[in-house]
Amino acid sequence: MPFQLEKIQTMIYMVNGQKVMLDSDLAKLYQVDTKVLNQAVRRNIKRFPEDFMFQLSVEQYENLRSQFVTSTSKHGGKRYQPLVFTENGIAMLSSVLRSETAIEVNIAIMRIFTKLRSFHALESRVDRKIEMIERDVTKTFKIVFQRLDEIQDTRPSNKKNKIGLKNEDT
Repeated sequence: MPFQLEKIQTMIYMVNGQKVMLDSDLAKLYQVDTKVLNQAVRRNIKRFPEDFMFQLSVEQYENLRSQFVTSTSKHGGKRYQPLVFTENGIAMLSSVLRSETAIEVNIAIMRIFTKLRSFHALESRVDRKIEMIERDVTKTFKIVFQRLDEIQDTRPSNKKNKIGLKNEDT
């Protein structure tokens, strides 16, 4: 496959609790200018409701920029807030961009989103199992300490005289 899945995976960000990709990253993958991608989207805006694509706020973009440190524009940074596309929006891009490259890129991206969902499901199952184990261990230790307390309470107290010199003041 001409596209490195790991490279694409690094282009997926979390914004508003959703996995999204930037218009500029998608344009690179599709081998078109960002402006061309955005024009195609705007010509077909009915295909991109807000849960498919949205424009980042200034604050969201600044937070996102801090994740990738440098600006991606050759001209000292972006002059507008980028569009970001959710998984559904990226799938919809395949109906707007019809080149062979676009088809291959969309297939690769959809595979990554599927893999990420699988990892998330596995992570959730592992988290639940760890929580169950922690509860069981806590319960077991509670029982052990109760038994130790019971044993200590039932032992006859053998008070022994302290060994050492007696202090006359006490």
